[in-house]
Amino acid sequence: MSMELRVEEHSRHARTAFLVAWLSLCALKLALAARLPLFVDEAFYWQEGRHLALAYSDLPGLTAWLARLGVALGGNDVLALRLPFLLIGALLPWLVVRMAAREFDARTGWQAGLLCLLLPLAGTLGVLALPDVPLLLASVLCLDAGLRALGRVDAMAISELALGLVIGGLTHYRFAAVIVAGLVALLLLREGRAALRRPGLWLAIASGALAWLPLLLWNVDNAEAGLRFQLVDRHPWSFGWHGIALGLMQLLPATPLLLVALALAGGRGLRDTRPQARWLALCGVLLVFAFLALGFFTDRRRVSFHWTLPGFVALLPLVPAVLAGWTRGWRIAAWATTALGLAAALGYFLLAASPTGRTWAARHDQYPANFAGWNALDAAVRERLARMPDGTRILAGDFKIGAELGFARGDADIRVLDHPLNRKHGRAPQLALWGLQFDGRMPEGGAPLLLVASPSHAGFPDAQSALRSLCEQLGPLPPAQVLDVDGGAKRFVLYEITRVRPQQRCAGP
Repeated sequence: MSMELRVEEHSRHARTAFLVAWLSLCALKLALAARLPLFVDEAFYWQEGRHLALAYSDLPGLTAWLARLGVALGGNDVLALRLPFLLIGALLPWLVVRMAAREFDARTGWQAGLLCLLLPLAGTLGVLALPDVPLLLASVLCLDAGLRALGRVDAMAISELALGLVIGGLTHYRFAAVIVAGLVALLLLREGRAALRRPGLWLAIASGALAWLPLLLWNVDNAEAGLRFQLVDRHPWSFGWHGIALGLMQLLPATPLLLVALALAGGRGLRDTRPQARWLALCGVLLVFAFLALGFFTDRRRVSFHWTLPGFVALLPLVPAVLAGWTRGWRIAAWATTALGLAAALGYFLLAASPTGRTWAARHDQYPANFAGWNALDAAVRERLARMPDGTRILAGDFKIGAELGFARGDADIRVLDHPLNRKHGRAPQLALWGLQFDGRMPEGGAPLLLVASPSHAGFPDAQSALRSLCEQLGPLPPAQVLDVDGGAKRFVLYEITRVRPQQRCAGP
């Protein structure tokens, strides 16, 4: 068989593998998204979508708009909420295929797309309605536009860059890192500096800059609360060795052998004579190392394992060439371990969707608390409200409970008590803007409040401290209705509040 025919056959096999994996993964993600209980952040984005605005205290507006679009098209259903994100997640591997095939060859394109499907954090995108989905879309669009601009700054490059920059600016503060990495990469490349001398590229950059205007105006109107949360309040900005553990969390989701291949691809790409390969390597390496370095100075309390994903995806088109130089056994091992990593990530979602799985996870210290208990809680609240006077209003102990019960009941205006979680996640200013921060007033007509809280939620050193905080905000508490879910792994407490008497000091309920 001639070399040309052999290359064509290999390309065809890679295409078949990609299509089978893409179709299978789309079907599996759709099934998971329909079964998986709503994650607490998803519930809050739904709540933001019900209070449409250009920007919010925690994020720009796009994630909430997509959530609103989903429920507007499919009803107040968890799958409908996630559907726009599932569609974006299904599109992303095709963008990687197109980009890699255009710059290198068809086989490289299909293999890079397959790696994007198997990379655990990329392959699971869309199962949850989170900002990481449009954020990666924006990153890939900008990456591809940069590749085009290295050759020719034409209408396609300009429009694609503008679209990516606008989507990113409307999605997350963290997109600023993608912008900085891309600009540095352009400045380091001779072809990139030539592209920056073209006015068309600056037109795209100016369009992208306008996308940040709603966020800036929100911060101007609200004493920079969002900026302070994202850049000051949640970060100590002092060196800490915790960065080693955070760095491992950011690297390990790439799976060990693929991580080695990504590192080799980045190193070779930086030395490559082709500007396109150097562009991909620069963007990937700069993003990954920037977030690894930031881990030594930034947030120690929240997860950051997903931050490096745009950097890994930037390197994927360079990986097939690295794998081609490995022995057959090591290639098989690399593909297999990456697939196992994806299976583990999907398996975690499957575990979180099952009461039996959650109970097992609780016994092994892997309890998916942010997915757990919401359906049981909604059922208990409905049953309790049916036995209470007309006009009874729900009072949530924290933003998680307020958003989750709000989604279950189609009510985006459940009032919420002050709680450390509201501040930790940057949601307290938004709740205050909506007028949902509890102000001590009882419902009109003398109806009671149904307080729904959880001593299991983080923010206090122990359950007794959490109950003491409730007592200090509301006064002495009546006997509680206790709801244990998943074998007691999570606990909710329900109180009928007929009178509010805040106390400066409270010994407890």
